[in-house]
Amino acid sequence: MAKKTVFLTGASGNMGMEGFKQLYAKKDKFNIVILLRDSKVNREKFADYADDPAVKIVWGDLTNYEDVLECVTGSDYVLHVGGMASPGADYFPIKTIEVNTKAARYIVDAVKAQSDPDAIKVVYIGTVAQTGERDDPIHWGRTGDPMKISVYDHYAVSKVLAEAIFAESGLKYWVSMRQTGILYANILKNMEPIMYHVPLNGVLEWATVEDSGRLLVNVCGDDVPEEFWRRFYNIGSGAEYRITNYEFEELLLGTLGLGDPKRLFDPDWFTTRNFHGQWYFDSDVLEDYLHFRANIPVKEYFKQMMKQVEPYFKLAFLAKPFAFAVKPFMKKIAKTPVYGTLWWRENKVEERIKAYYGTMNDWNSIGQDWNMVNIYRPEDDPTKCIKLDHGYDETKDFNTLTIEDLQKAAKFRGGECLATEIVDMYTPILWKCAHGHEFMMSPNLVLRGGHWCPEELPSSVERAKEKKFRWAYNKEARVNPFFAQVMDPLHDKDEDYVFTEEIYKDFKEFADTE
Repeated sequence: MAKKTVFLTGASGNMGMEGFKQLYAKKDKFNIVILLRDSKVNREKFADYADDPAVKIVWGDLTNYEDVLECVTGSDYVLHVGGMASPGADYFPIKTIEVNTKAARYIVDAVKAQSDPDAIKVVYIGTVAQTGERDDPIHWGRTGDPMKISVYDHYAVSKVLAEAIFAESGLKYWVSMRQTGILYANILKNMEPIMYHVPLNGVLEWATVEDSGRLLVNVCGDDVPEEFWRRFYNIGSGAEYRITNYEFEELLLGTLGLGDPKRLFDPDWFTTRNFHGQWYFDSDVLEDYLHFRANIPVKEYFKQMMKQVEPYFKLAFLAKPFAFAVKPFMKKIAKTPVYGTLWWRENKVEERIKAYYGTMNDWNSIGQDWNMVNIYRPEDDPTKCIKLDHGYDETKDFNTLTIEDLQKAAKFRGGECLATEIVDMYTPILWKCAHGHEFMMSPNLVLRGGHWCPEELPSSVERAKEKKFRWAYNKEARVNPFFAQVMDPLHDKDEDYVFTEEIYKDFKEFADTE
């Protein structure tokens, strides 16, 4: 059989590099095209593949259409893993939205420019961050749940916008797979202040980097059925990898020999809300299609992962008796300008404090005594947990839904379905939200993707350029029962939960420079 040609973006990143290696291990079946930014690091990283006929390296940029077109031309698959992500996305929000949405548009345009666009299958890697804060008691989720981007999460804004570009592209073969947190050997390199933006009792269903790479290979298999495409999936390594943020710290530090996180951190360094993460009702669906999980017990995986940690980390985190020397270093990270939680306190950054803690009194009430902090594992039996209502009869064959079904779904979102007929579930129709905005969107993106009125997103590409970001989630929840399901269990209905473009006042010098 003829070899397939796979165009992979983001090959220099964690998931992309693992995907590249696993594709390369099967180079008897695949030719690989990668688009890389021309840098010394990338030149060195891929030097061993420069002369391999199975690998074509295009030195360029995702924001250059000609570069993207060159890579798409002749490809059978496009695996779009690349783009700007945190921490760069946190410091350069405008650039992040422009880069990630432009890359999505250019890939779609390049596929459509081919003589047979239907011969190319496009895989988009989204993110769990699109659904934002999902703490106990709504810590279990599935695709179709509302988009609820956490305040200040400009990366998630870009991913929601980019996902919509693929879903509404009209391409015959596309899929969006939302990636969760990835476990990989050098995860300790991420000593960024965002490590404290996670609630200790928050949850995440992690994915190993090996599972993630295997997923990219398997999605290119001949056994992937037609029904798989034009849908949304959650990526996760399964039940073993459903842990709380505190359990993650225990596993990570315990494997290094440092033991209890309470030795290294004070509890008030961590936020109490406004992050992202959930355990999945439906991650097994993707596994059933692509069979990508190695199913290694999570404790064993952490042991294997720590064996691969670079030597200087092992020297830095010597052993339990020396843990006291590490704590000042950890505290320094929490004091990092702009994003450090303790920096917010010292500089009285009220909007950040409101978003991540509620009030200064709420923050102060945590204190530094771990004995006063309730660390627990939320309900881990999915049959006993809240499953959000999507506002339509999900027992019906999706492709047989009627106008009446769509009208019911729109009403549950506080709006209306203004269409009088349906071409199919993938062709945009006219809707109106509770605020009177009319917009075109496919039933697929609304019902199975969880999207709704673009005007009510924190930002669009156009508004981002003008720095017009706005989160007004409690106001939305009052008119949108569908959205209220992810707000009311976590926030008081009378809470002032409105954030505007004024958020830029505390890091303007970072946002406007590269």
